[in-house]
Amino acid sequence: MSDDLRNIVLGVIAAGLSAALGWLARTYLWRRKLRRKQAFFGLPDNSESLLVVNRGAAGPDLTVMRYDVFALLELAALIKDCNAHAQVVPHDTARQGFGERTEFCVGGPASNRRMAAHLSSLLPGVRVNVEAEPTPDRGAFQIGSERYRAEAGRTEHVLLARLTVSQSNGDRPVFLFCGQTPITNQAATRYLARHHERLARKHGTGSFVLLLKVVNSEAYGPDVVELVADVSRAAQEELPAPAPRSSRRAG
Repeated sequence: MSDDLRNIVLGVIAAGLSAALGWLARTYLWRRKLRRKQAFFGLPDNSESLLVVNRGAAGPDLTVMRYDVFALLELAALIKDCNAHAQVVPHDTARQGFGERTEFCVGGPASNRRMAAHLSSLLPGVRVNVEAEPTPDRGAFQIGSERYRAEAGRTEHVLLARLTVSQSNGDRPVFLFCGQTPITNQAATRYLARHHERLARKHGTGSFVLLLKVVNSEAYGPDVVELVADVSRAAQEELPAPAPRSSRRAG
C-alpha cells in the first residue's frame, strides 16, 4: 500500500471515528437533558398524567374555554416531549390522591373544584376572593400578609406551583396554574414551558410556588409575564386568624 493510499484510509477512519464520537456525545447530552426534564415533571417514559380543567357551564359535556384550550396545548407539548401520555378530565370528576400520576390543574378555585381542594390542602397560606359581585377585591389573592388585586387587561396575577407531598404517596408532582383571569392560566403554562430548565436548576424536584404578573394582556396577550416573587414559604404556612389586612395595588 502506497503512502498516499494509507493516508487516505487513515483519514477516512479518523473521520468515521470523529463522527461516531460526536454522535455518541450528542446522544448522551440529549438523553441527559431528557432525563432531567422527565424528573422535573415527574414523567418517565410511557407514564400517565392528568390534565384537570373546568367543565363548561352549558351542559354535562366537557367543553373547555378558549384560553384553557391554549393552556392545555402548551402542557400537551411538554408531556409529549417527555414521551408520556395525558388524560384530560373535568375538575369535578378527578378523584385521585397525590403522587400516583403527575397532575396539571388549570383554573381558579371559583370554577375549578379540584383547584380549590389543592389550595386548601397544600397552600393554606393562600386565599382567593371568589365572590361573584364585581368589587375591587374580586379575584384578589391574599398570600401571607400581602394582597394582590387584578386590573383586568392591565395587571393580572397567577400562581404557578410545583408541589409534592411525601415519598410514601409516590413521587409524581402536582402543577397548579391558578390565575385571576382565564388568560393568566395560559400565561403561566407558557412561562413554565419557556423556563422549566431554569426552574429545575434552581428548585430541583422540590416544591415551589411562584407569583407571576401578566402585564397589559389587552395588548400583549399572555406573552409579557414578570416574576413578582417566590412565595413558597408564605403560601405553605397557615394564615393567622384574623388575617392581616395590609393591602396594596401591584403595579
